[in-house]
Amino acid sequence: MLWRVSEGAGVDLVLFRHGIAIDRADPDCPADPERALTAKGEERTARAALGLAALGVAPRFIFTSPYVRARQTAEIAARFLCRHESPVVTTAALLPGASPRELLKEVRSREEGCVMCVGHAPDLDETLAVSSGAARELTHLKKAGAAMLRWERPADRLARLVWILEPRALRALSRARR
Repeated sequence: MLWRVSEGAGVDLVLFRHGIAIDRADPDCPADPERALTAKGEERTARAALGLAALGVAPRFIFTSPYVRARQTAEIAARFLCRHESPVVTTAALLPGASPRELLKEVRSREEGCVMCVGHAPDLDETLAVSSGAARELTHLKKAGAAMLRWERPADRLARLVWILEPRALRALSRARR
């Protein structure tokens, strides 16, 4: 059985990699920060977000990289997962190459509950490793894949890895939810 998002005290962090974007090899591809999701990327990201909803993911905030594909992914996630308006917060702490420690400082400064971060590989994988004390090679999140970490008490230094789900598994959960 998969763990559901906690209803009690503590902090849950869901790391959600952006969906499929315009291929860098495409001659019409814009600069990296402006690369958008493809139609397939939007559809698969929406289905992955529905899978997260089936797990009870309901973030109070969604932090996102300023890159277009990440912002689009965050907006899709907010549409399916958030119960209140304007939960998406753009942060430079999710830019490619940013320090996971800076991101975690920003995330952990929020109140208890569930927070989602939408960003890029390999940065989200590094954040997962730093948060949990795991080896850096633990995961390589695929596009529209997700992982959840939990700090039982806000003062805990390391989080517990609750689950890692490939996009295919999230999409299967969305089908089972219907």
